[in-house]
Amino acid sequence: MGDVTVTFLGSGDAFASGGRFYTCFLVEAPDASILIDCGATAAVAMKQHGVDTTCIDAVILSHLHGDHFGGVPFVVLDSQYLAGRTAPLAVAGPPGVAERVSNVMGALYPSLAEPGHLRFEIDYVELLPGATQKIGAVTVTAEQVLHGEPSSTALALRVECSGKVIAFSGDTGWTEALLRVSAGADLFICEAAFYDKEIEGHLSYHTLLRRRSDFDCKRMMLTHMGPDVLARLDDLEIEAASDGFQITL
Repeated sequence: MGDVTVTFLGSGDAFASGGRFYTCFLVEAPDASILIDCGATAAVAMKQHGVDTTCIDAVILSHLHGDHFGGVPFVVLDSQYLAGRTAPLAVAGPPGVAERVSNVMGALYPSLAEPGHLRFEIDYVELLPGATQKIGAVTVTAEQVLHGEPSSTALALRVECSGKVIAFSGDTGWTEALLRVSAGADLFICEAAFYDKEIEGHLSYHTLLRRRSDFDCKRMMLTHMGPDVLARLDDLEIEAASDGFQITL
């Protein structure tokens, strides 16, 4: 089926700790190119790595916080005015994704939200917890996790493409859903916002290290790391991502 490549366009937390870009992972497969999350710095990172926005088939969002979806308007802006996109772009995320993304685009660049202004369609897809959906050539399974406001839904994602499985925790406190979404995955990307502090809605490195044997993924990589984790990178027993790091599965 061919190789699947994952490039960490952004591996930072909400505070850009360590000068890292916000969360954004580029997945390139023979039959699809997608972004998993699209934080506010995504367009900058894409330019640095020579990624053409017209090559992106879908943007799949774990939740609707700015460091995870705030880059979508700028990807659309580039697609409309520089890249000359005409093919539809799928934007998938938790319930409410269409309203939230449309509102932010309209606030930043009103013309982007005007009916009929874009040369291409944005196809919004709501990802429902516990459901598996086909988005173009990829299959996405969503699991609800523990993060954010009670009125919003945060998801862990399991993405299957070209025979490979990439799982992503999103932002979350500890939940058994992480074991389900990462089961047998070729790569599990997992947040570790703190080193040993237990903060509601986020994972600590110590929690993951303690539970590491419960996971049966083939490879785990940490992301969304705060200052106390970044200060100990040389001592971590779980592999840590960095901006620009690339993996071939």
